[in-house]
Amino acid sequence: MKLLILLVSLVDSLLVVSWNVENFLDPKEDTTGRHTAKRLQAKCSGIAKTIFLIADKEGRLPDAVALMEVGNRRVLNKLLSTTPLRKLDYAIIHYDSPDRRGIDCALLYRRSRLRLLRSGPRHLKDSTGAILRTRDILLSEFEGIDILVNHHPSKVGAASEERRAIAMRRMWGLIDSLSAAGHPRILSVGDFNDNVWPASGAPGTIKYNGAWEKIDGHFARGALSVEEAVFDHPLLTEPDRSYGGTKPRRSFSGPRWLGGVSDHYPVILRIK
Repeated sequence: MKLLILLVSLVDSLLVVSWNVENFLDPKEDTTGRHTAKRLQAKCSGIAKTIFLIADKEGRLPDAVALMEVGNRRVLNKLLSTTPLRKLDYAIIHYDSPDRRGIDCALLYRRSRLRLLRSGPRHLKDSTGAILRTRDILLSEFEGIDILVNHHPSKVGAASEERRAIAMRRMWGLIDSLSAAGHPRILSVGDFNDNVWPASGAPGTIKYNGAWEKIDGHFARGALSVEEAVFDHPLLTEPDRSYGGTKPRRSFSGPRWLGGVSDHYPVILRIK
């Protein structure tokens, strides 16, 4: 009975962060020379500082942090070993995907708050059954809640719309299967590369040609209530000199290093 009460209390109050961290790449796998060890360390420091700023705002550390545009497990290990995050109990869930750019989805979770049952990548496939060379959906099943991390195909290319439609169908198929199998709570987060939730004047999660878009967010099913907020902290923001207002301070503009953390704002999900 005590174990049951503990597990219910954990999943009834969770804090999850979802964030596309823009080119969080390993300099050892970079042939362009843009991603140096110094820049990777700056990126790790910026991500860690943001997680602690969110903790200050929310009054608690995130129980899980979903990351998109991650180069490999080494950069995640560096994030957790060379920043103040090393003092905490975050563990890594990550699998290499068949993406052409070599980027993946990942999930950090606190072992004291979530008990992992199983995890794995879920490929996207075209109508012939061939695996698409894009990011897999990362599925992590915990006691009491399942979390899917998505980074759907970009808008570049003639077939991009169909590829994103495949990703969305795959995501909903996974949610349906988990729900049918009796999983009580399912949370799907990530970068959906579509303006699924119009920004309606307030800052979205990314700014393109002067217009805010909210392409990052969540879907949920089951016995949970999710309150969402975009974390547009000054640390992550700079003036938009071309269109006015502000925008996320990105790491790169083409090959030019700008020193920011990401061109996306993180999304905070308060789960009850």
